[in-house]
Amino acid sequence: MSLFRDDGIVLRTQKLGEADRIITLLTRTQGRVRAVARGVRRTKSKFGARLEPFSHVDVQFFARGSALVGRGLPLCTQTETIAPYGRHIVDDYGRYTAGTAMLETAERFTDHEGEPNVQQYLLLVGGLRTLAAAAHAPGLVLDAFLLRSLAVGGYAPSFGDCAKCGLPGPNRFFSVAAGGSVCVDCRVPGSVVPSPEALRLLGALLAGDWVTADAAQARHVREGSGLVSAYLHWHLERGLRSLRFVEKG
Repeated sequence: MSLFRDDGIVLRTQKLGEADRIITLLTRTQGRVRAVARGVRRTKSKFGARLEPFSHVDVQFFARGSALVGRGLPLCTQTETIAPYGRHIVDDYGRYTAGTAMLETAERFTDHEGEPNVQQYLLLVGGLRTLAAAAHAPGLVLDAFLLRSLAVGGYAPSFGDCAKCGLPGPNRFFSVAAGGSVCVDCRVPGSVVPSPEALRLLGALLAGDWVTADAAQARHVREGSGLVSAYLHWHLERGLRSLRFVEKG
């Protein structure tokens, strides 16, 4: 038997038996982890209140063997709240739906349990912190998170230079299959012609230029979100269920 301690974001929970739950977390050093939290569905359980989606927590695990992931599900034996992001997210529909899509994205980009993914973890923590602070429109925060998650996963789109030949941008066409902006010579069937403003907005979100992003018009935000969704769907091979509930513009 071994004890492990790690920081993590609660991604989702599932009922188990009469009073228990299976908690899925994205942790700093262990990657995605599923663990059993006993008794947390009882009304008076303060332990369970700390293990709700969006919560940033310090968790102690009790596992069989020398590895956290492997021989059955470990137990969550102790938890302390680092930041209760959910308090500021769940009471607003826009923030809640955007945050839910962020949690689903983080889980999809960490396919294998027990494999560290520090960049995705830090990206999720920062995204939820920004969302909870209501510093920017929820849709913009979500699109920025999605673009950076794609970049961390090795699928960074181009919004300026041609994704195929490298011709300096701006380029007129955009292809999800080709990796983003493409020049007239490299365009492929299915390429679209987005507005320059939408491409500029997406480039700003990927780079963290919030001054430019916050100044974008609603129609360009909606157009940009459509491109992000299509690009994400292409690389994940199936879309996010939670994206259909996100408010657009």
